[in-house]
Formats: sequence, structure tokens, C-alpha cells
Amino acid sequence: MGRRSKPLLEQVRIEDIAAEGKAIGRVDNKVVFVPFAIPGDVVDIQVTNNRKNFMEGHVVKWHTYAPNRIEPFCSHFGLCGGCKWQNLPYAEQLRYKQKQVADQLKRIGKLTLPEVSPIIGSKNTTHYRNKLEFTFSESRWLTREEIEQLGEIEQHPALGYHIPGRFDKVFDVSTCYLQPEPSNSIRLAIRDYAIRHGIAFLNLYTKQGLLRNLIIRTATSGEVMVIVSVTRYNNEVMGLLEYVRDNFPQVTSLMYVENSKQNESISDLEVQLFAGKDHIIEAMEDLKFRVGPKSFYQTNSEQALGLYRVATDFAQLTGNELVYDLYTGTGTIANFVARKAKRVIGIEYVPEAIDDARVNSALNGITNTVFFAGDIKNVLSEKFMNDEGKPDVVILDPPRAGIHPDVTKALISALPARIVYVSCNPATQARDIALMAEHYNVTRIQPVDMFPHTHHVENVVLLEKR
Repeated sequence: MGRRSKPLLEQVRIEDIAAEGKAIGRVDNKVVFVPFAIPGDVVDIQVTNNRKNFMEGHVVKWHTYAPNRIEPFCSHFGLCGGCKWQNLPYAEQLRYKQKQVADQLKRIGKLTLPEVSPIIGSKNTTHYRNKLEFTFSESRWLTREEIEQLGEIEQHPALGYHIPGRFDKVFDVSTCYLQPEPSNSIRLAIRDYAIRHGIAFLNLYTKQGLLRNLIIRTATSGEVMVIVSVTRYNNEVMGLLEYVRDNFPQVTSLMYVENSKQNESISDLEVQLFAGKDHIIEAMEDLKFRVGPKSFYQTNSEQALGLYRVATDFAQLTGNELVYDLYTGTGTIANFVARKAKRVIGIEYVPEAIDDARVNSALNGITNTVFFAGDIKNVLSEKFMNDEGKPDVVILDPPRAGIHPDVTKALISALPARIVYVSCNPATQARDIALMAEHYNVTRIQPVDMFPHTHHVENVVLLEKR
């Protein structure tokens, strides 16, 4: 078949799952990737992307379902970009995540490894997220089936999620199983109120309209934050916010933000308080964390506790150590380990997060932490370590891209006794660890599932100085 041809592949047996979560079949010794299928399915695949070494496509017909396939619980399965593994039993999801961690550390890192500890699964596989963001759109996405069944359909506004890969297409969410109540009730009430009162949802092409985004944050303390993003604040928006305040007493923090930019990000905008407090409180063991409208906090609160317990266990603190917590965010790990360390230094490039970290230390009466804002590769200089002291233990939890080579060099220069590397991307984690392999042995590996029904996995690795 030619490179540009996009054939229909018939009766393809799905054999495996790739690191990115897509299912894998093989045709004429060429790999084909498809979403929403699982190993054991036999399917017809319409190729959409035909490259030299692989193909991508989507399933157009199922001939045989895998014997262990389960019925997806969400009506939006197959359309939504989230929870793509709902048809895979949870025990199987964990098995593939465990395999992903082991494969990537071996294949990319080419490392000598201890046995990977059994993955820590999530007790709750639904309603586990504490933050969701929804998009308003003046016209909802219509499925092919709807158009075929109903013909011309009057356009209705939507409050939901983007179709994967499409900034301009949003489908209307009826029920989302990711966040506990009152999340669904609030979203549906806001949507219905806005439609009843003729408040304009955003046109995603022209950026005309009033309502842009809705962010809902929930906490284990029971507190709820709602942020409505609008192109401008006016009486219509005020009426909507009053409606939420009066009908949802569970909302302890009701806020809005004016955003007239082309993009949806509010990180560079000032969020205004309408009612309640300007933050919610998240609890973890006996610690409290203040979460503001722009704060980063692990989105699965319960599993975050498990993750931090693993990191603390790996750090083997006796009370005498100077700990560096790199990519500290709002200081959750730094404050979590502070009671077991002599001193903790947290470094993070987002200044607002560092402000939160300091507040969180004060909130918990923690006096042995200090936080610095700045690009970690610049902050972590020889002078800094001479002034503040060289670390005995380093804990790092970087973004998906991993750590900058200059940070790796600084770590090798400091040569702490232990490095605890927390990662949401085992591939970049493996790459970074390989750069330190001359000086460190990998002695423990612990995957943690933070995101059931997705391919994402967190992994904690302990590096000990040779």
C-alpha cells in the first residue's frame, strides 16, 4: 500500500496497548494504533494517517469483542477524550500501567533495575478528581448518528469538553463521572440558567459572546470553589452568580474572571471574588493546604496522599537532613516531609505558587521550610548551594517534560545521598535517570495510579549514591 493511501483494514486483531494508551494491531508487519479498542478485539480499521513505520486510524466495525471487555459506564465514551479505558477491567488497566513503567525504564533508560513494586491502585475509580474545567460554546457538537437520525437540527449551546484535537468543537456533557457532587448539578444548573435567560455562550471562532469557561474545584474538606470565566462582567453575569450563590450553599468560594484574550488560560489574569472566601482548604493527614483559584494541587487528593507517603518513605528521613524539594509547586511535598527533616528548601518557577507554599507552611505552623521562586536551572547554582547548604536528600516532581540537563548537572555536582524522583511521565524520567546512572543506583520503583480509566501513571524512583 502506498504511503498516502488510507485503506480500510479488515479483521485486525488487537494485540497490545501502547505507552500512550492507544491499542495496537499489526497488518503486513506494520503497527496500527487505534483508540477505544482493547487487546482481544477483532475490528475493521479506517486508516487516517499512513506513515512509513506505522499507521493510525479508528474502528469502524467490531467483529469480535475481547472476552474481558466491560461495558463503559459513561454515555460520552468514544466521543470524550477522557477515560478512554472504561472498557478495560481496572485490574487490567493497572497491569498495563505497571508494564509501561518497567518497559520505559528498561528501554529508554537502559538501566539495571530492581523489581518494580506492585502499582498502588486507586480506591475510587470514579469521582476522584478535585478540579474540572468546562467550555461554553454557542453551538454544541453533533454526532454523525444524530445528524443521520434527525436531519437538520436546531443549534443548541453547550457546556462541556472539547472534542479531542478540536479547539472549535465542544460536546454538551450530561453526566461526568470524574468529580463528586455537587459538580454535575452546578454545571447543569449554570447551563440551564444561562439558556433560559438568553446569556450568550462564546462563539469559538469569533470569540464573541459572554460565557467562556467554568472551573469547579472540590476538596476533601467539603468546600467547593466555582470560577466563571467571561469576556466581560455585566449585569447578566452578576445575575448568574447570584443564582449560583442562592441555590448552591455548598459553594464556599464563588469567583469570576474577565478574559478577553484569544486563549482560555487565566494564569495571567486577576480572579475576582463574588461571594465566600477566595480559597478552599484541602486536608491531608493533619495538614491543611490553602488552594486558590490558580493554585496547582494534585487532582486526585486521595491518591496524592499515597504518593507523598511513598516519596517520604523513599527519602528515609531521620530529622537531621537538609532536603531540597524541586518543582515544589504550592509546597505540598515540602510541607508534608518537613516534620521529618531538619530543613526543607522548596524551589518553583511560578511565583504565585511559592506564595501559596509560604502560606501553607504558616497555616500549619511549619517553621523549617524556605521557598524560592525562579527557574530551577538558574536558582540551583554553586553559590546557592554554598549559601543554603548542599542537600542530603533531593525530592523532585517535574512537569511531563522532565528536568533540564543543567538541573541534572547541578544534582550530580551536589551529590546528595538520595534522590527521590516523582514523575508523571516514565519516559522522560527514564531519560533523566540514565544521565545520573554513573553516580546513582536505582534501588526502588513504585508506580501509583492517580488517573483510573486513562493510560497516565505516576512513578516514584529512589536513586541512591553509589
